Amino acid sequence: MRTIAFHLNCLVKGGAERVVSNLANKFANEGYKVYVATEWYDQNEFTLDERVERVHVGLRPEDENKSRVAKFFLRIKYLKQFMIEYHPDLLIAFAQRANYRALMASKNTGVPVVISIRTNPTGHYDALSDKIQIKWLFPKAAGCVFQTTGQKEFFKPYLQDNSTIIINPINPDYFDVPFPENREKAVVHHARIVDFKNQPMLIRAFLRVHEKHPDWVLRIYGDDSHDGTLEILEDIIAKNNAKDYVFLMGDRKHLEQEIVKGRVYAFTSDWEGLPNSLLEAMALGMPIVSTDCPCGGPRTVMEDGVSGLLIPIMDEDALVDSLNRLIENPDLCQKLGKKASKIRERANADAVFEQWRDYIELVLKRSGK
Repeated sequence: MRTIAFHLNCLVKGGAERVVSNLANKFANEGYKVYVATEWYDQNEFTLDERVERVHVGLRPEDENKSRVAKFFLRIKYLKQFMIEYHPDLLIAFAQRANYRALMASKNTGVPVVISIRTNPTGHYDALSDKIQIKWLFPKAAGCVFQTTGQKEFFKPYLQDNSTIIINPINPDYFDVPFPENREKAVVHHARIVDFKNQPMLIRAFLRVHEKHPDWVLRIYGDDSHDGTLEILEDIIAKNNAKDYVFLMGDRKHLEQEIVKGRVYAFTSDWEGLPNSLLEAMALGMPIVSTDCPCGGPRTVMEDGVSGLLIPIMDEDALVDSLNRLIENPDLCQKLGKKASKIRERANADAVFEQWRDYIELVLKRSGK
């Protein structure tokens, strides 16, 4: 029986955590022995199949008063102990710090490590400390999984040569959701309320759209990240007396049923890895205007003018123009939405799992396993 382990900080509800949870459950269902090694537990987490074993490799209560440096090395020590005791055939690390920890911990364990890049490398992998760690550690990786070509091109050829690109699987709840008979004249958006999603630009743009189309509303769904962005949004709404047509909906269950009530979807991030919310809107068949944000996530899954409209980041004028274009052209909306929905063929759980499985088996074969 193949034994694989995933390593990440936790399973709190987020993009990378959802991908790991889905993959772990799928591999377990396919007969693999699967471990998920995490740094900590959280209240709001994804659920693992009972056949997946969760292992704590983070700090212990007696470590809390130790120095930052001591904690750093203890995290590596505990992960190394896990690798030695459980000795998986392969460890797959998700996200920046987990990548570094896994490669440090793997020394003399005989466990090959695949790393994964889940965000825009610019701004996250280009600090001096990152450059040092990348030069030292990344050549030790048995492979790497990217989400976009932009991520891949950021790194040296030695990492690109042993890598693959796999997009995120889409939550199947977003497949085959019928549009309601009477859809609301609404622009919709769903994502965590956080600075890099640039929801303030979306509201400012919609204020201008509303001047031309006063019968339209904007609905923003998403939970608060507590970084101050929600307060900025509330302030823009209040100062512009827009509370009757700009709505902050908060987090909702069954969002797939809410989004299809609108007629146009807007995505405004300044940067992303590969955004799940965009994939979900595409799967629903929504006509979308999206920023062409680094590191190329939207461009990886959307073709401008064919399956959506791509605009430059932070370009409020382009957002206004594109929203007006979609509002005023129902035929274009129908064409873009129909083409966007075909993302389900590339990003359903089975298709994505098969890509991960094939790549893992290739890495194991190269590693002599």
